[in-house]
Amino acid sequence: MVVAFLVLLTGCADTKPKFNQYSPLPSKDTKDAPLREADVVKVAFPGAQNLDTVQTIRRDGKITLPVVGEVVAAGKTPSDLQKDLVKLYANELVSSKDISVTVQASSFPVYVTGAVLKPGKLLSDGPLTALDAIMESGGPDYLRANLKAVRIIRSQDNRTKNFTINLKGLTSGASIDVFYLQPNDIIYIPEKITWF
Repeated sequence: MVVAFLVLLTGCADTKPKFNQYSPLPSKDTKDAPLREADVVKVAFPGAQNLDTVQTIRRDGKITLPVVGEVVAAGKTPSDLQKDLVKLYANELVSSKDISVTVQASSFPVYVTGAVLKPGKLLSDGPLTALDAIMESGGPDYLRANLKAVRIIRSQDNRTKNFTINLKGLTSGASIDVFYLQPNDIIYIPEKITWF
């Protein structure tokens, strides 16, 4: 009876996938990385510099360019967007073969929730580990946080994947799991089970 109650309280933790290998470090090369919402791109027209523009990709994934209007940028690499723009501007009075697209700033959101001091959304402009994100959120609430079962929830290929990492060594000085986050990851720090 007590065992069944414990399994019910822990949410059948044994059935959840465990994270048993390190998440690879994200590539720092933004040349081939797909563009995302909030990335800042520069579109340059060497033959018509009056058309040069710096744009932030909007929530709808688009940017607005002179002459052609709205263009979808999110999900494309800078080189793919450049090819699309060459085609779009081919009928205009612009030397379209010289168009260049460069990323000026790139950031991505992650979310931290559960037993942390300041839960919410974080924006990162470079590689970010789960521990980094937790510390940016004010750190764990050490009285409530169950650092042995920190969960990373990731949406990928129209599915949700869960990874469980152990950050218990944070308080004892032992080594802890290094897990690099991806855009829109959710970090959930569960609370300890307390008996009254």
